[in-house]
Amino acid sequence: MTTILVTGGTGTLGRLVTERLRADGHEVRVLSRHAQPYAVDLIRGGDGLDAAVAGVDAIVHCASRQRGGDEQAAAHLISAARRAGVPHLVYISIVGVDVVPLGYYKTKYAVEKLIEESGLGWTILRTTQFHDFLAQMFEAMGKLPVLPLTAGVSYQPIEVAEVANRLAELAVGEPAGRVEAMGGPEVRTLPDLARAWLRATGRRRPMVSVPVPGKVLRALRAGGHLAPANAVGKGTFEEHLVARHGGVASAR
Repeated sequence: MTTILVTGGTGTLGRLVTERLRADGHEVRVLSRHAQPYAVDLIRGGDGLDAAVAGVDAIVHCASRQRGGDEQAAAHLISAARRAGVPHLVYISIVGVDVVPLGYYKTKYAVEKLIEESGLGWTILRTTQFHDFLAQMFEAMGKLPVLPLTAGVSYQPIEVAEVANRLAELAVGEPAGRVEAMGGPEVRTLPDLARAWLRATGRRRPMVSVPVPGKVLRALRAGGHLAPANAVGKGTFEEHLVARHGGVASAR
């Protein structure tokens, strides 16, 4: 039986990866700051990390924090994996980390480099943004009297469960390096996605197009975060909204 460690195994993605692996009959260890018996703060490293990685056949590294620390966490995990002789480290990244100069993207790209140079067997999967990301973004915007939408930006959201399934497949396979990216089924403009969210939530908000200058928005408007040639996702944003809010998906 394969033993796999999932970091961030209680998060949105990691929880689904864990469920899929267990459903397939694998032994899964869940590492997060509060999940016993492998409660470890990867940013600090230290006690518990060596025990968590000991004897595992693969690590799926899903743990990530927008507010920083991912490089330190990855360095601690890689060191522990080397000491334990872990044969395979799988990492989830984002399409565009090498071209969109967002701070978080730069950090994800730096982690990719650490893994590539680690001496471990590795696999890196990049995906486009999850449906959850856009839904949460609109929910935050929905507290305002208008929806301020960045002008000229499109997204290609993908269902997180599909990504989890792919990570589970990769984890039980051989190290494959950088595999083909996963993109959602459609590239859609931000206003189009916002209208879908408004319909699903029964809200009425005027939408305002906001021109935003700068290198980050220039890269996003150029589609650096998109993967139209890898539109392998099946679940649509409307289907995600139905699961999230109930109701019936409506046509655009």
